[in-house]
Amino acid sequence: MPLTTTGELVGRAATYGSAVASFNVITLEHIEAVIAGAESVNAPVVLQVSENAVKFRYGRLLPLARAAVAAAERAAVPVALHLDHVQSDALLRQAPDAGFGSVMYDAARLPYAENLAATRAAVDWAHARGLWIEAELGEIGGKGGRPPLDAHAPGARTDPDQARAFVTESGVDALAVAVGTTHAMTTRTATLDHTLLGRLSAALDVPLVLHGSSGLPDTELTAAVGSGIAKVNIGTALNIAMTGAIRDFLAAHPEAVDSRGYLTVGREAMTRAVADIIGTLTAP
Repeated sequence: MPLTTTGELVGRAATYGSAVASFNVITLEHIEAVIAGAESVNAPVVLQVSENAVKFRYGRLLPLARAAVAAAERAAVPVALHLDHVQSDALLRQAPDAGFGSVMYDAARLPYAENLAATRAAVDWAHARGLWIEAELGEIGGKGGRPPLDAHAPGARTDPDQARAFVTESGVDALAVAVGTTHAMTTRTATLDHTLLGRLSAALDVPLVLHGSSGLPDTELTAAVGSGIAKVNIGTALNIAMTGAIRDFLAAHPEAVDSRGYLTVGREAMTRAVADIIGTLTAP
């Protein structure tokens, strides 16, 4: 079906008190697995390409983006394409022509006033071209070269009053909030500050986004949606599934040299992970 937009999927989820799953993709196998997993549970999904993934692909956005668009247009469920954690204005400006309907502009590493100014400029540019734009406020950490962070440290969390001012002055369409998760977690041991999340949901009139969701157990993911999260970002969980399946395959088949063998089991493992995560988000 035709490519949809992140704004449409997130807006619909927010209206109905649910959340859309947004998966970071690095290879064609990631793209295929995310779509297959979403199709298996008949749910919409967002394919996210991060700035780090673009760097991995020799700094070229179009090859992976073109593959994602082609796969999305042949999907049996609605699929959107989102450019994630963009710090480079040059990369931001490639988004519309590459098929992206949305961008997460990441200036959260900057002091508040600089974050606001950079995000406002990005919003003005993006909105003029029909792009939906997400930003981040607070210290989620573990992304883009930032060191690991104690998500429970004083000052790490998103302040509701500051968030309200930031959303109003920047004009963003959604806000990623720091409520207890960290990017790139390989264990599902994070816990959320649900009281703070409830305050943020009450204070803001834009959808809330949860980053670092791979570190949350199922109960916390389900509760996050109940507390107002409308977009849930997942990346590391897919890489764990893929890498684990490939390790097992190669251990059992040390003679294997055809990459299709281990990439097949890796893709299948990611497909199952996608279906399981979406099922958790849509659980009653």
